Parts: sequence; C-alpha cells; structure tokens
Amino acid sequence: MSNATPQLRFLDRDSSILAFNERVLDWARRVDVPLLERLRFLCIVSSNLDEFFEVRAASHLTAAQGKEQKGSYTAQSFTALSAVAHDLVARQYVLYNDQLLPAFEQQGIRIVSHGERNAAQRRWVKAYFEKAVRPLLIPVGLDPSHPFPQVANKSLNFIVRLGGCDAFGRENEIAIVKVPRVLPRLIHMPNHGEEKGRLFLSLSSVIRAHLSELFAGRKVGEFSQFRVTRHSDLEVDEDDVKNLRTALRLGLEQRNYGQAVRLEVSAGCSDYLSSFLLTQFNLPELALYRVPGPVNLGRLTQLVDLVNDPKLLFPRYKACYPAQLQLGQSFFERLKKGDVSIHQPFESFDGVLAFLREAVNDPQVLAIRQTIYRTGTDSELMLLLREAVRRGKEVTVVVELKARFDEEANINWAEMLESIGAQVVYGVMGLKTHAKMLLVIRREGRRLVRYAHLSTGNYNPGTARMDTDVSYLTADPLLTADVDHVFVHLASHSRLPKLHRVLMAPFQLQRKLLEKIDLLAEGALLGKETRIVIKTNALTDEDLMLALVRAGQCGVKIDMIVRGACMLPAQVPGVTDNIRVRSVIGRFLEHSRVFYFRCADEETLYLSSADWMNRNMLRRVELAWPVTDPVIRQRIIDECLVAYLHDGRDAWDLQPDGTYLQVNPADPAQRHSAQAALMDRYSASRARGI
Repeated sequence: MSNATPQLRFLDRDSSILAFNERVLDWARRVDVPLLERLRFLCIVSSNLDEFFEVRAASHLTAAQGKEQKGSYTAQSFTALSAVAHDLVARQYVLYNDQLLPAFEQQGIRIVSHGERNAAQRRWVKAYFEKAVRPLLIPVGLDPSHPFPQVANKSLNFIVRLGGCDAFGRENEIAIVKVPRVLPRLIHMPNHGEEKGRLFLSLSSVIRAHLSELFAGRKVGEFSQFRVTRHSDLEVDEDDVKNLRTALRLGLEQRNYGQAVRLEVSAGCSDYLSSFLLTQFNLPELALYRVPGPVNLGRLTQLVDLVNDPKLLFPRYKACYPAQLQLGQSFFERLKKGDVSIHQPFESFDGVLAFLREAVNDPQVLAIRQTIYRTGTDSELMLLLREAVRRGKEVTVVVELKARFDEEANINWAEMLESIGAQVVYGVMGLKTHAKMLLVIRREGRRLVRYAHLSTGNYNPGTARMDTDVSYLTADPLLTADVDHVFVHLASHSRLPKLHRVLMAPFQLQRKLLEKIDLLAEGALLGKETRIVIKTNALTDEDLMLALVRAGQCGVKIDMIVRGACMLPAQVPGVTDNIRVRSVIGRFLEHSRVFYFRCADEETLYLSSADWMNRNMLRRVELAWPVTDPVIRQRIIDECLVAYLHDGRDAWDLQPDGTYLQVNPADPAQRHSAQAALMDRYSASRARGI
C-alpha cells in the first residue's frame, strides 16, 4: 500500500467530546423518556462536563494565558471551546427550568425555594438549619491573617460581601462559607397542613436563608454560591519515583487543589464578587459560568433516589443468566465443549462472578491471575480473590494504580491483597494496564489446564449493569497460553514470546490493525468485496484514521460505530466517501469494542479492551483477541454491529462538517432502538427459560 496521505483535515478532539455530551443531553429533552430518567441524563451531562474540565481544559486555558503549550492548544482553541461549553451549559439550564421543573410539579414533586415557602415551612427549615447544618458551618472572614482559603475541587461555597465592621472594628468585607460535603444536597421536607405532593429543599437554599445569622453584627449585602473546577489529571514522573503507590497517594492529596480551570457562580452574582473570585483563581472572564439554578446540577441525581417512583423510571430490566450457560453446571466442564460469550448488560455479569466463585471453591484450582482496573470500592470480586488467598491458592493481581479517579480504591485493594499474601504487581512503568483478563490454572489428572475470561469492559458489577460489553470465557489452549504469557510479562518484564491468538498493545496491536486495513485495501483494488465495521468508544489515532481513509479510497466499505470522540470526518466528497460514522446513545452506555474485517468470503472478528486512540495503541497494555467459534462470531456481528447499523431511534450520523444528524427514518417501522430490541430478545429468552 502507498503511504500517500490523502487530503484530510481531522476534526478537533475536544470539540468532539463536547458534541458527544450534546447527544447525551438529547435524552433529557425527549418527552418519551420517563421524567426521572430525563433528570438523570441531565445530571450525566454535568458530570461529564466536570470531567472534561478536570482533564481536558487546562492546556487550552494555559495557552490562552500566554504560556506556550505542545499540540494544538492556543488562545483561539480556548475561546472556541469556551463558546461551545457556555452554550451547552445554557441549554442545560433552559431545559431544567422550562421543562423538567414544570413537569415535576405536574407530578406533585417540587423543590421549594426560599421565596416560595410559607410560614410553617420556614419554621421547619429554621429548625433543620439549627439542628443539622449550622453546627458544621465555619464562616471565614478575609483579612491579612485570614487570606483567601484553599477551595477544594468542585466543592460548593458561598461568597458574602458584608457591611459594617467586625468585632475588632475592621472593615474586612469578604467572607467565605463552605457547604459541608457530608450533608445531602437535597432534603425531603414534610408536608404542613393542606400541602400535597412531595416537597424537597436544596441544602444551598437552607444556608442562603440563614446567611445573616452566621455574621452577628454585620449586614449581609451581596452574596453568591460558587464552585471551582480544578485540573485533576494526576501527573507522576514515573522515571523519578521509587514507589509509584506512595507517589500516587501523595498526588491524590493534592488533586483537589490543582490549577483552577472553571468558575461557576449563581446567575445573580454581582460583577464585584465574580471579578474578585476570578482574580483569586487566576481565571479569565471566559472561564466564568453564570448559572440560573443549582450551581452543581450533577448532585440532583439524589432526587432520582429520593422519589424512586417506578412510573417515572425506565421499566426495570432484569438481565437474564447467560444463554450459553446453565445454572449449576461446572464452568470447567462447559468450557471443554467450547467458548462462551456473555453480552452485558442484556445477560448478567453474574456469570463472570460464578466462574470466579467456582474457581475459588474448587480444590483443583491452583492459581488465579487477574487484572484490576476499575472494580469499585465495594467489590464481591475482590472479596473472592481474598478468599482464594485464604484457601491457599496462588493469587496474582495486576493492579493499575493510575485508573483515572479510581486510584484510591485500587491502592486500597492492592494493599489489602498484599497484606494477606497475594502477589500484587503494578504492570509496566509508563504504561497503563487496561487489558481485562482473568486466568485460572487447574490441575486435571497429571496436567495443568488453563481457563480464561477476557472482556471489553471492567470487572465491576455496578457498571456491568449499565454498560454494554462482551465477556468471553475460553479454554482454548492457544488463547489461554497467550494470556498466561501476558501475565508473566507484566509481572517479570521479561521478553514477550510470540503470541498465537492475542494482539497486544503496545507491541503489535496497532501494527496488525494497520496491516489488516491495508490488506483489505489491496483486495478492493483487485475487485474483491471488502468490508470493515468497527465499534469503539473513541477514534482519534491518526495512523489508523489515515489507513481507513486510504482503504476507503481504494473501495473498501467502512462503517465506524463510535460512541464518543471521533476525529475522522465522514462522507467528505473525494476523501471519505466510503466511510460512514455513527454514534449510538442509548439507555445503556455503549462500551464494547468490536473489530470486523471481511475480504470476499474470509472474515475475522476481534473483541478488544482498546479504543482506537493513540494512547491505547502505544501507551497502554491492551488486548484484542479473535472470535474463532463461527456461531459466537455471528451472534456478536448481529447483536453488536448489525443491530446498531440499523438503529433508527438512538443513532446519530456524523456529517462532513463534523456535526451529527439524528437518524429519523421516514418509515415508522424503522424507528427502532438496538438496545430496546436486545432487551426484548433476552427478556423473551428468559421467559422461555432458554
């Protein structure tokens, strides 16, 4: 294949991330979505924006402040992204105030503001404030001996401008009140007299109503809530640390006080107070977000749990036990007959837990090896590993300490397992271990037999109920031997032997994918029918994108199902005519990675832990493995690829200019959801006892 680069301008990655959140926000706008679920999607957008600012904004901001940055970070990029972010936030609050709040009131659910409360309600709020809130508040008046306090990342605070003099006759006019994080942000208020419905209060409104009582002898003038978001991506120089775990613990302590990147204030905040805060946090005007409502919409997810009305939620979906498994059947006996795939969350993650549970309880199992990336703080899986150690099995755990925002949980699990005798390793310096693999070694007669579980997603029962992923159980000797080699490599850093089935990053995954794309391009030039379908969470790797463009120009038909950031423009005349890109945003978070290649009658399908991003290909330990069983392969093609290519309700198609157009077929019969169809299919299977 020629290495000529086609005339192509990639889309901006960070703009693409914000565009993804616009598609998520659409679920909050949809009137066919239950009301509490609409609120939940609104809150998801807020949480996503928090992470965007914590991880992606600092370089743009620093460039805007005149400091040179590597890459495409400029003052112009900061201005452009700020405009998009401001527009997205404004639409969130319009939706919240003009649609969701009135819809909740129609259901008898109200968040009662201070100005709306009657006398009885104000008395109740006063009593609640005195009993539960006031003892936790410490107002800080600013003066030379009390400079502006350290304000933690995403903490909620009040800034108050005071009149008069303090107890020492000084005119220090600014005070800060931190809202305690230990208190719930929403409070259920009992009905008084003839009141009907379910009434709630925001904690901030309770404090706002009693601010003056915190400053005896002073007049409270201007005030506002505020919240600062800080850069929170932990940066540890791994070449200069002797103990990564200790270095990360120290980094976690400082994460809450990194560079400020965004300031949120109430819409009515005075120019004087907002300017004062911008100066304190060294932020430009574009980093200021004035919001007409709760300063942190994300915390409104509490209302979903407080109301918990089935009529206002999605119909409860109960995942069926994996179709290829039978309750009570030995996994080891089943896997001798062939591989097993589990399509989560339509099928239950309980199958994976049952596999590990059997391994822990089986006296013939001698060793268990597992990678840990995001297991959560309360994990049955980790407790099973602890039990395996107690039973005398050789347990090796590869813990990724730098799993963003899960670092503390992973450190705690690592220390717990290490303290009871498990062998804990931290992979390879400089590379995140993102591969999801579990290996069981069992004595069977005079032989040691390997069994493995591989997955596109994390070993986390919670996210397994919300994310679409594919789990793969196998006793294939070549595949399980490859998994064994990878574990040995991660623990010993010895040279990796030739792998028979697995493609592993950072060594050959990207190269092998490039070879497969180029081979299909050559086949297309010879007149063969060729096809590539890729399902991934992000597409930002330039080498892979350029290879796709070249293949498309040779005649390969290419479909990319990319949930989030995508830098490859689709359907650009003369450049990417043969490439279609779509994003599917559904009730569940699309998370599975599936790679399909076909040339004439020869087809290959890979499952993977890796997104098509440069970091995943070259700076992480990732796995991709082939699905060799033809029945399972066709099942995954049908459920993970074909169903999504024909989605007529939750899909968005990427346009040549980088915008997304929601799919809206003229024929109502085609307006179906892939996820809804899969839920129906598996529910029917459960009802039939299949």
